[in-house]
Amino acid sequence: MSLTTNIKESIKDAMRAKDAVKLTVLRGISAAFTNELVTKGMKPDGELSDDDAMTVIAREAKKRKDSIEQFTAAGRPELAENEQAELAIIETYLPTQMTRDEIEAAVKAKKEELGITDPAQKGQFVGAVMKDLKGKADGKIVQEVVNGLFS
Repeated sequence: MSLTTNIKESIKDAMRAKDAVKLTVLRGISAAFTNELVTKGMKPDGELSDDDAMTVIAREAKKRKDSIEQFTAAGRPELAENEQAELAIIETYLPTQMTRDEIEAAVKAKKEELGITDPAQKGQFVGAVMKDLKGKADGKIVQEVVNGLFS
């Protein structure tokens, strides 16, 4: 079953269970799928590939993480809790993320593989690493690890 079909089935299940938070989140993801289809020049009733759907879901998760950070910094823990609940639902559709140690090992291995020593090549290096770790690692953590290696 494709990821978009899985989300649509989960919407039906959330309606049956009367789970308002989950229903809202899943409808938001479904709307984001439709927006992505339109952006790609496809019909809104089409279906995204699983890779594209995963990208959209990861984008939605990133939005929630940013909101949590901002609400916490602004002293609004009740709003951060709502975003945290939504993030937990979204993360069930994402693959498990790599730990910081796993990211560090992958980055060091890639650095040796490519033989990069010049800090001017850092941008190209980050691009190569993110291509390998796409969907498996948080880009912010990858950036921190790479900056640590080149400083």
